[in-house]
Amino acid sequence: MKPTDQRLIPLRTKSRPDGDEAELIARAKKGDREAFGILVKRYERRVIGVALAVVHNQDDALELAQETFVRAFENLRSFESRSSFSTWLYRIAANLAIDFWRREGRYSVLRGEDAENELRRLPSARGDSFTAATRSELGERLSNALEQLTPEHRAVILLREVEGLSYDEISEVLNCPRGTVMSRLHYARSRLRGILKDFTSS
Repeated sequence: MKPTDQRLIPLRTKSRPDGDEAELIARAKKGDREAFGILVKRYERRVIGVALAVVHNQDDALELAQETFVRAFENLRSFESRSSFSTWLYRIAANLAIDFWRREGRYSVLRGEDAENELRRLPSARGDSFTAATRSELGERLSNALEQLTPEHRAVILLREVEGLSYDEISEVLNCPRGTVMSRLHYARSRLRGILKDFTSS
């Protein structure tokens, strides 16, 4: 599959009236596919964004998003509103994406402008220094760096640095303590900087 060259889809969108969401969920729980279809349209872009943060391949992310909604519909009766519906969906998407990453061991090889665009979204002490390397070198080193991160660390750093989620939001999505999110983020940043040290040095 072709690696994506698009920016990850932001999870944060303008606030919208969701007064009918509880009704849509109630109808969907009774098997109303039209009601569930409305929920799918409402959240599909953000679910794709969660999957894309882990697998970094748009084709795979689209397939995982589809599977997320299939799983959600099949298990909708288990949703008890203890968390928001969106968080529940994102958690399903994240779990599926992490399982997929572990099973397939896939990663995207980025080169040229794709690599430069991706590097701008990775944390570094001196982001401008990345442009000093050749495009092919950037792609090779970046691919190696991303490959060496576990899916859990990859998800945390991209959900935080690219999607802009708070620690608490990531904690809910990945179903792990806030402290775990912070420690994974610290490790991922350090790991990436270590792997990319040739590009971050002056």
